[in-house]
Amino acid sequence: MEISSKSHKIYGLIGYPLGHSFSKGYFNQKFESEGIDAEYVNFEIPDVNLLLEIISETPNLCGLNVTIPYKEKVIPLLDMLDEDAEKIGAVNVIKIIRSRSGLKLKGYNSDVIGFCDSIREYITPARNRALVLGTGGAAKAVCYGLNKIGVTTQLVSRHKSAKTLTYEELTKADMASHKIIVNTTPLGMYPHVENCPDIPYRFLTKEHLCYDLLYNPDETLFMKNARQQGAITKNGLEMLLLQAFVSYEIWTNDNWHSNL
Repeated sequence: MEISSKSHKIYGLIGYPLGHSFSKGYFNQKFESEGIDAEYVNFEIPDVNLLLEIISETPNLCGLNVTIPYKEKVIPLLDMLDEDAEKIGAVNVIKIIRSRSGLKLKGYNSDVIGFCDSIREYITPARNRALVLGTGGAAKAVCYGLNKIGVTTQLVSRHKSAKTLTYEELTKADMASHKIIVNTTPLGMYPHVENCPDIPYRFLTKEHLCYDLLYNPDETLFMKNARQQGAITKNGLEMLLLQAFVSYEIWTNDNWHSNL
């Protein structure tokens, strides 16, 4: 991949596959509008171990975002973890620290901050329990964040385990006692807009908040089904914007610390 030699600093995204990247457009527009001598590049890599090769070949690379499927797999390659990232067990931001003593990679999780800041206004005494659909890195960040702001969480998965319910097991009582439903799976993401998590939507009410981490399309089938039952719905665009802002703060502010 050709990278402009005019850019003083490089930031980027690792994942596979990447397709259309919101982050690339967002950051490059930010850099242009604010006169920042930098560019943001997509690094689509089929193996997470290629990360070290990318860093070696890009000496002005200062920071990376991490997306599916590497939010957990990248951790063994890092030298340090921020406290939140360590507790979550997932990383979506890497700060590349270069000094005379060598190179260090530190992992952070800005997903949890973006998510918490975007959902906080919807939390009420009645909405104090959540069903979190999915068990990947994003689900870990969501559960950690909800627990931090006083919401009890229950994971829902296709596979039964000691920590999860299956979709088939969800009852009217489960839906009634969990007034927050968060979809962290890719089900319904463009172009597969006809898909959605298989929950019993008929038990949703106007008391429920159904939050989809997806943002393309604007209204997923999960959200549409929930809205038809009177539930409040929200997509992941605000979370995406907020976590992107936090990512840049992490890369450029040596004194940055989590506001959770």
